[in-house]
Amino acid sequence: MSGLEQKPVIIKVRDLHQRFGEHHVLKGVDLDVYQGETLVLLGTSGGGKSVLMKHMLGLMQPWKGTVEVDGVDISRMNERQLAAVRTKMGMLFQNGALFDSMSVGGNIAFAMQEAGVKDQDEMDRRVAEVLEIVNLGGQQEKMPSDLSGGMRKRVALARAIVTHPACVLYDEPHAGLDPVTADTIDHLIKCLQHTHKMTNVVVTHEMRSVFRIADRVVYMKKGEVYWQGTPAELEASEDAELKAFVTGDSGLGWDQEKSCPAG
Repeated sequence: MSGLEQKPVIIKVRDLHQRFGEHHVLKGVDLDVYQGETLVLLGTSGGGKSVLMKHMLGLMQPWKGTVEVDGVDISRMNERQLAAVRTKMGMLFQNGALFDSMSVGGNIAFAMQEAGVKDQDEMDRRVAEVLEIVNLGGQQEKMPSDLSGGMRKRVALARAIVTHPACVLYDEPHAGLDPVTADTIDHLIKCLQHTHKMTNVVVTHEMRSVFRIADRVVYMKKGEVYWQGTPAELEASEDAELKAFVTGDSGLGWDQEKSCPAG
């Protein structure tokens, strides 16, 4: 754990279960997220990664089990109670989830208004501050429709951090981005960790990014924690499933010249 177990636990998940009808999505997940780390959640589609992340933010209530954020059990809180907890958490959704009718500055300020900030000068100052952090200084008046996909993602990240959360959750932050822009997102994630002391939890399928940003990796399979360790331990693992996931080798062994029928 490289000393992580000596740090405070910011998110504690215990015996977490979730069901959708007959579909058992999470099956007794136990997980600690340590203050100041970047934790990456890996696994095949349907393994429960995004559902687990939504529980960390209180967007879902467990069928069974508990989720604690900074020592407070949020498992059965209502929206009013969750509001105070969520000031400690930021969320970068897969599609950015910007309001198209609001300017860049308005989108970011909205998060502060939701957190109870009312002073306009304070909002303007903090909007300018976080836009500088994500390398978009001076872009307050632009509309989301004027931005590239990578810029939209960075605005969404600025909105996620403008309330100075202790922890930021990222759901597929590299989705739809070219490799160069994805590199920029990775750099910002590590900058927030090292310079601004934020904890990061990242759901991604981008193995290139995993080995750049992760302090610890959790691999989920069929709603359970299948494996966890450092990126170096993941790379060295002899587990067949982990090796196939890391290398992208499905094991199907298909022949490129013979797999397609003749036209």
